[in-house]
Amino acid sequence: MRAARLIKMVLLLQSRSVMTAAELARELEVSERTVTRDAQALSEAGVPVYAGRGRAGGYRLVGGYRTKLTGLAREEAEALFLSGLPSALREMGLDDAASAARLKVTAALVPSLRDAPRTAARRFHLDAPGWFHEPAGPGLLPEIAEAVWDDRLVRARYRRGSGDEVERELSPYGLVLKAGVWYLCARVEDDVRVYRVDRFTAVEVSSTRFERDEDFDLPGFWEERAAQFARSLLRTEVTVRLSGAGMELLPRAVDRAALDDALASASAPDADGLRTLVLAVESEEVAYDRLTALGPEVEILAPDTLRARFAGAAARLHALYG
Repeated sequence: MRAARLIKMVLLLQSRSVMTAAELARELEVSERTVTRDAQALSEAGVPVYAGRGRAGGYRLVGGYRTKLTGLAREEAEALFLSGLPSALREMGLDDAASAARLKVTAALVPSLRDAPRTAARRFHLDAPGWFHEPAGPGLLPEIAEAVWDDRLVRARYRRGSGDEVERELSPYGLVLKAGVWYLCARVEDDVRVYRVDRFTAVEVSSTRFERDEDFDLPGFWEERAAQFARSLLRTEVTVRLSGAGMELLPRAVDRAALDDALASASAPDADGLRTLVLAVESEEVAYDRLTALGPEVEILAPDTLRARFAGAAARLHALYG
């Protein structure tokens, strides 16, 4: 445990010119006293860690000290080569850079670990897009990715869902690949918004850099915005009565957030083992498409228009098979 922490400390100092005890403690998840002891241990082991004092003080490595990646365990080396997404890198125009980086890392590994890329690739493969849907083409993704990497302002034309186009100056904060579709999270004035990359019709990368908000957390922002988006679509409520088999099938038919809310307020099973739930859905049309998959395991109680639609479908089925 301590050996791994010491290696991480060296790599942190190697990647940054100087770090305070508080910064190291936060990264290593230890106390500042432990940081002091670890720095002393590294110094005694021959790693030139220097502790400066004063306002500009902090820990640094002396004399451009560098360490090779000889401390990697096999599982760490194999995990390293699982971290890339080949198709995503290719769409961003970074496949050549990623290939060169992998070669350099491989060359730095000790001989016993140099088969890690091959063993990882033979056992795991990520296919991000969902079934039965062709992923949207990358379009202007390489230009947008370049702007994201360099913190450069972008002048872009964007096609809205309604079909009309708008022009925006964006501060591109980050890219997200969701189910085969690329999204750009970008600041516009005082708000961070989400744009589908395949809807950009023109992109001009400026030579001007924007000042990034260092507190912006891309994973956290995306998780919150995705949850808001999913719930914003659920504008209609449907009351249903389900059998035990229907309860088991329900997760395949409805949104996960809607299911969790419905289960929290569901009735206890009645004498026949049936439970009543109120489901939030996008529309009656979507509810009809999704819930018909449950067949006789679901009964629509409300709204009356949807119940009548199911009754009509049941009558037609009876006429066909009765």
